[in-house]
This record gives sequence, structure tokens and C-alpha cells, in this order.
Amino acid sequence: MRTKMTRDSFHVFQANARNALRQSERITSVLICAGTGCIAGGAMNIYENIQAECAARGLPVYVGLKHDSDEEKSLHVKMSGCHGFCEMGPLVHIEPQGIMYIHVKPEDCHEIIEKTILGGEIIDRLVYHLDGVAYPKQEDIPFYKKQHRVVLENCGKSDAEDIEEYIAKGGYEGFEKALFEMTGEDICKVITDSGLRGRGGGGFPAGRKWDGARRQNAPQKFIVCNGDEGDPGAFMDRSVMEGNPHSTLEGMMIAGLAVGAREGYVYVRAEYPLAVSRLKTAIAKAEDYGLLGDHIMGTDFSFHIHVNRGAGAFVCGEGSALTASIEGNRGMPRVKPPRTIEHGLWDSPTVLNNVETFSNVPLIIRNGVDWYRSIGTKTSPGTKAFALTGNVVNTGLIEVPMGTTVREVVFDIGGGIQSGKQFKAVQIGGPSGGCCCASKEHLDLPLDFDSLKGIGAMIGSGGLVVMDEDTCMVEVARFFMRFTQNESCGKCVPCREGTKRMLEILDRILDNKGTLEDLDLLEELSSTITNTALCGLGKSACKPVQSTLKYFRDEYLRHVVDHHCPICNKEKPHPKIVAELCKGCGKCRKNCPMDAIEGAPKQVHTITADKCVNCGACIQNCPFGAIKEG
Repeated sequence: MRTKMTRDSFHVFQANARNALRQSERITSVLICAGTGCIAGGAMNIYENIQAECAARGLPVYVGLKHDSDEEKSLHVKMSGCHGFCEMGPLVHIEPQGIMYIHVKPEDCHEIIEKTILGGEIIDRLVYHLDGVAYPKQEDIPFYKKQHRVVLENCGKSDAEDIEEYIAKGGYEGFEKALFEMTGEDICKVITDSGLRGRGGGGFPAGRKWDGARRQNAPQKFIVCNGDEGDPGAFMDRSVMEGNPHSTLEGMMIAGLAVGAREGYVYVRAEYPLAVSRLKTAIAKAEDYGLLGDHIMGTDFSFHIHVNRGAGAFVCGEGSALTASIEGNRGMPRVKPPRTIEHGLWDSPTVLNNVETFSNVPLIIRNGVDWYRSIGTKTSPGTKAFALTGNVVNTGLIEVPMGTTVREVVFDIGGGIQSGKQFKAVQIGGPSGGCCCASKEHLDLPLDFDSLKGIGAMIGSGGLVVMDEDTCMVEVARFFMRFTQNESCGKCVPCREGTKRMLEILDRILDNKGTLEDLDLLEELSSTITNTALCGLGKSACKPVQSTLKYFRDEYLRHVVDHHCPICNKEKPHPKIVAELCKGCGKCRKNCPMDAIEGAPKQVHTITADKCVNCGACIQNCPFGAIKEG
């Protein structure tokens, strides 16, 4: 039954929801993390077992907010969004005690109910431990200590599918304020004054983009949310869509008010089925409550949101390729200008931002410009969510103030490098980003748009891949170049052919067959592609190669001068000489740079393993095929 909500009835509903939330907070709540990672680890079984254990004891369970004042012993059980500490999942959070249990298994549910819920006892084996210290409370865990969760604040605390809980915590309050108290120009000015910059790429000021679309004289305008997120290892937008989808919808609705749009599209990659499901549920519930649809809250403003699933093409993260895909065409970028705010979706003015950007908007409208600018840096206000992965102790989803240093993220939040190894580098921003190294200058580099640009990197979507001393940076460059080359849409020659040639050169270098001229050619191709590629993804495709050539050139030289990389060959078995095929010609011995081969003329030769560096020269020079890889 759809509700025709007015401003007055919204206030009544909001007051009732807040009262219910206060009552719910007086009883014990069990929040099972229902992000994709924890669900894969068995979170749904934990949820079912908790309910079964409660039923066996006759303990009442509330799934939604509690609206009565009955103080009998009961339990509030809900599936929350991602808590971020993915390395430790499945996670179970118990409030109001603030207890967090890690690596929970379905068979632990009996003990959790018996000892913690009913007995008030903390189960030590399920608590996070570090250096012999137990951290039963989430806020005390070092992983969370230096975070400032704004966009992600409610992802691990709320039921993603409960619109009532979202409203009780201030949801749609920003939209209501914008709808009744602000003009489109007012909204654009607030977003501009806040300094909000797009969280999906180069950090273009959101307010300027919105105001540009607002000024366009067109019968139809669109709001598009980019939830494609194709970078390897990145899952920030996915977690927001799964854990707090109404925040994204509310941001889009405010943008619609600002520019005069009546329709919005959320473009989500098909590999995010849970995000798609929760977005659709959120849209349906917002429509049921009269917050989406025609004549919202009794006004002339109408707004409809659609979910469009992409097929997983990386290039569809680029604005014009994304809009082409929504239109039903092949996702390929076009020449700009005209810009998307002038001619975007169906040739109409279009505002396109990513999930995280839109999710900041309701908070800015609700809390004000000064509040937002009190977080982060002067030129990059606010926070940024990062997906922290790689050779770091604590992997997961984090949110920190802009300007937080690489050192703080890797060592304080991430817990340092696994197995006590040395930190070597961080790849920031995925295939469109670059590497920073272990120098003090880079470790103390603030993570913000302008500082990263200064070293040839970029925030991009926010992937942070940490690498240790056992990582060959040439291999890292090849990995990202192979990804980019495979994902190239093929429309422009620089990206289609240039990245293919660069990948061939990197293959040759890693086979220890490269030359110094290859390094010059890599740099020349990188410069050409960056300057002439059609879209932003093509222009940034060479950043991993450019940054590794700049900061790890010695590793390239090991491959092209020494024809040996101690990292690549560390675990590689030494070559073997097949006695039946060896003629004792001596060519392998003469061409071995390490004098690792011994043998008299016309006698079977042998390889001294302690001297061999796996350079492959012997295999290449044996005319009889007598030397085989180990």
C-alpha cells in the first residue's frame, strides 16, 4: 500500500521511528555482518542459527525496530552492512556492549547466546587479539582507531533493508530540507562551498558540475550514479550500496532537485548481485513511503530511480561509455566536448557521480558546510573510503579523513606487513593509478587528490594494494597493463594498439630478453598514449608503468642488463642438464654469466645450483635442447 507522505506526516513518521529506535537500543542487539565477504564466509547460517537458538529458549526476537514499551527480555537480531574488517569475517557485533566477535562459525551461536547474551560473559577465543592484548570492543581495535567513518558510519550498524531505521537516524532529512527550504541554486552553492570533490576518479568539484547542469536549458535532465567500480581489489561503492543504499538514493534525489532532473539511474556491474538486490529493495520501499515517485511530499517535484546492470566492462566506468551502455549501445567513450553535463544520457544534460560522492551529499545538507570542511584538508575536505588489500596484516574496507598519510594507513590501520617482511610499495587507484615507494617522503605523503597527483598517482576509485619486499614491480606493472589492455574498448588507436605494444615489451623484459632501448620505448609509448587516448581511462592507463619506471627503475635494469631478477627467480627451480642429450659442446658454459656450469669438452656438463641465478642463458644457447627448466 503506497503512502502519500506530506512534510507533516514525514515528521510524525520520523518522530515515531526515532522513539522506536530508542526503545530498540535498550535491548540487546546482535548485528551479523551481511556484506558480500561475510556472507561468503557463512553469515547467513550464523543469522539462522542465532534465531534458532533464541526460538529454542523462547527468547523473543525483533527483526525491525521495537515499537512497544515491553521491557521483557528480548533480542534484536539484524543483518547489517559491511563492518569493513573483512580479514576477520564473519563478524558478529553485540550492542549496547560494543562487543565484536571475529571468525564466527555457525556452531559458535549456542555459546554466544548462552554466555554473552544471557550470561554477560565475553568469549575470549572469539575476540580480536594483537600482540597478546585482547580487544573485545570494536572501537578499541587498532584497525578502527584511526578511522573516521562518515559515509560508512551506519553500514555496520543498521539493517540495510530497513527504511524506518534509516529515517530514525536522520535519513531523508537532508532531502526534506532541500525540497522545502532550498532552491536548486542554493543546493549547488552549498555543495560547492563544502568543497566536495568526486570520489570516483580525478576529484572534480561536484558543486561546479551540478551548477553547470543546472544552467543548461533543456526539457529533460538526468542524474546517473556510477556504481560500476571495475578496479581490481576495489569494493567501496559495493559496500555502500549493500550496507546503506538509501544514502545513495537520497544523494541522487537532492542532485535531481538541484539541477531540475526527474529521473535517475544507478549503473551497477552485474557481479554485484547483492548490491543490485538491496538497491531495488530500497527503491521499492522509498516508493511505498511516498519518498520516490510523483509529487513527492505533496510538491510538484517528481523523481524516479532505475537500476541498470552493466556487463562488467571496465571502460563503462568512464562517463560517456557508461551513458552509452544505459542507452543500450556498446559501452564506448566519445570525444569531449561536449561534456556530459551538456549532452549526456539520451543527449540530455546529465550529472554523473559515483556512489560515495552521492552518499556524502545528504550529510552535507543536513550538517552544514562548516561541519564537512572540519574534516580532511583545505583542498580535499571530507573523508575517503579505501579498499585496503595486498601484503598487509589487516585487509578490508576503511574510511579516513583526506590527508591521512600512507604510513598511518599501512602501519596503524593495516597493522604493517605480513610475516614481518619489509614494506615496499602501495599501488593507489588501481589500473588508473600509480605506485608510491617506501621512501620517507612517500610514506608520509597525505592521501588527497593534489598530493597524489604530484607523484604521478591518483586516488581513483580508492583501491590500495600493499606490496612487500618479495614483489617484483615490473611484474606489478605488467599485471595492470594486461588488465588495461584486455579491457580496452578498442575505439582509439593509442589505447588499443599502444597498450598492446607496451604489454609485449613488458613480457619481453620479464623473460629477461629486454634491452635498454625497450625502457626508452616504454616511456615514449606511455607519453604518447597519455597525450592522445580518447578517454580518461586510456589517458591514465600507463600510470602504473610510468610510476614503477620512475621509482623502481633498478628492477627494470636487473631484467634488461643483468638478465636476472632475484625476486622473480627466488622460488624458481634451477635448470637441469639432461645427460642423454648433452654433447659437451661447452656453449652453455661459455654463455653462463655466473660461471655456474662445469664440464670438460665432449663430456656431460653440470650446473652448480649455488651459483645459478636462473637467467636462462644456458637454455637459450644449448643447440641440442639438452637443458630444461627446473
